Amino acid sequence: MSIITRFAPSPTGYLHLGHAYSAWMAWRRADVFRLRLEDIDTTRCRPEYAAAILEDLRWLGLDWDGEVRAQSRHFAEYAAALGRLQERGLLYPCFCTRAEIARAQSAPHGAEGVYPGTCRALPPEARAARIAAGAPYALRLDVTAARQCVGELRFFEEDTGWIEAEPERLGDVVLARKDTPSSYHLCVVHDDALQEITHVIRGEDLREATHIHVLLQALLGLPTPVYAHHRLLTDASGRRLAKRDKAATLREMRAAGTKPETILQKFEAAT
Repeated sequence: MSIITRFAPSPTGYLHLGHAYSAWMAWRRADVFRLRLEDIDTTRCRPEYAAAILEDLRWLGLDWDGEVRAQSRHFAEYAAALGRLQERGLLYPCFCTRAEIARAQSAPHGAEGVYPGTCRALPPEARAARIAAGAPYALRLDVTAARQCVGELRFFEEDTGWIEAEPERLGDVVLARKDTPSSYHLCVVHDDALQEITHVIRGEDLREATHIHVLLQALLGLPTPVYAHHRLLTDASGRRLAKRDKAATLREMRAAGTKPETILQKFEAAT
């Protein structure tokens, strides 16, 4: 069986070494390597960053197969998938602000990072009244109801073997907002299936998301690929490389005279 992998960055900044390492890890394993731009956040993603991603990958010698898929051009497809879930009664509107969710999570029995389900039990008439009044809301997946539809789930993780999926660990995740009509979780499972990805090779920081992705795949009748989550590159202090911490970008390294062979040698040594 051919191994089909992908690299799916968000063009919200220039690529740093951590991004490039993830791309290289997927590229080196692939018989077919896809490139996808996860640019659904139209307020932060920019065309110049998207162009720079392609330029940086070419500079490193990482080529890809087929056209680059930009998610911002396919919102209608994601809306159709969202509609299928909504028709089954698996979504509900959440009117909570981020501040309200943070306060609920800081309560004695709140689970950090997991939505407490505040709006799940709102009566239909209360939901309709708030929507009619123009209250902003997000659409969340009712994980408990979704699990009742699909039952037990599992996925194969290369470094572990078969793992029982526990989507409850992430709670009722957001699948759409007014300003972003689809979420990372929904788009990624749709596109992995569309692009026939057989192996999802990505950073350790996305390992937990797999539990929700497997649930969405089952709900939408999509195949579940093999998963492999690699270690994250860190700086001298042991902190993971990240855009928000202004990690050195490939563009800056190129300007300073770094050769692509030097970077690829670092990647080999880190593997």
